[in-house]
Amino acid sequence: MSRCAGRTPKPGGQPQRLPALRVIATEIQGPEDVVADAEGTLFTAGADGTVWRVALSTSGAAGRAVAVAHTGGRPLGLEPTADGRLLVCDAQRGLLRVDPRDGAVEVLAGEAGGEPLRFCSNVAAAADGTLYFSVSSRRYGLEDWMGDILEHTGTGQLWRLRPGGEPEVLLDGLHFANGVALAEDESFVVVAETGAYRLRRLWLSGARSGRCDSLARDLPGFPDNISRGPDGVFWVALAGPREPGVDLLHRMPPQVRRAVWHGVKPFRPRPRRTVGVVALRSDGSRACALRRARSPYRMVTSVCRSGAFLIMGSVLESGLAVCALDA
Repeated sequence: MSRCAGRTPKPGGQPQRLPALRVIATEIQGPEDVVADAEGTLFTAGADGTVWRVALSTSGAAGRAVAVAHTGGRPLGLEPTADGRLLVCDAQRGLLRVDPRDGAVEVLAGEAGGEPLRFCSNVAAAADGTLYFSVSSRRYGLEDWMGDILEHTGTGQLWRLRPGGEPEVLLDGLHFANGVALAEDESFVVVAETGAYRLRRLWLSGARSGRCDSLARDLPGFPDNISRGPDGVFWVALAGPREPGVDLLHRMPPQVRRAVWHGVKPFRPRPRRTVGVVALRSDGSRACALRRARSPYRMVTSVCRSGAFLIMGSVLESGLAVCALDA
């Protein structure tokens, strides 16, 4: 199990305005993650456990959604595989494999270390079948995700599952481990630390193999799911802008952070209407950053690129948000 070290320069520059959003497939409630397969077909999953295939129109104005499977839990992160199936992180059932052709659901890892695998968040698949996946928190479940952010528990983990093997922890002590993605050459794996505004990078090969550092730090918002575009660029959804009050709280003693969470828990503050995404190259430099204030579509938890469009999902909203991506 590796420890992270090292510092990476902050990604600089002012964000551009995120283009106008169109919402499609509004029958899907809470599509936390959205991914595109090699043919550009979109897949997402709703709060009721249904996995959907969405065909985006050439104009991006509409998308026909077809239910293809049901996990029996609460699906979060998705990953298409080369054989036409989907890997699904289910917050209640663990790491699953779903076949959208017949709806079959297989549990790949329902427990780890003798305990149920809860709050499995996101997954990436290597060419040799090795899977890398995150567990956001070992203290709180999905329904109380805000408690983990406020308490700053540092109980998130990055796991690895080799073909025919057992799950093993690669990184521990992460502040709300979230999105996971592999470099185009699979030389490293990236995991988002939502509660720390950074992306951790674990080197898998080469002279730095086994070392952990930051691909990006001090991001302008809470990083959530990560997808890798066809050009190798990492697209990162920012679920909300930085909150100075949260930054201050994280410097307080644990008992103060716990008291604040229990104080706000009955009220569940609504997320801000500022949404954003950032695109990073494999060296951590910023390719672009997009931001929109007063957005009608709140809390963007995922983003992927498909052709000339960016498609976004939200754990709260109905439907997927689409915008044209200016070259």
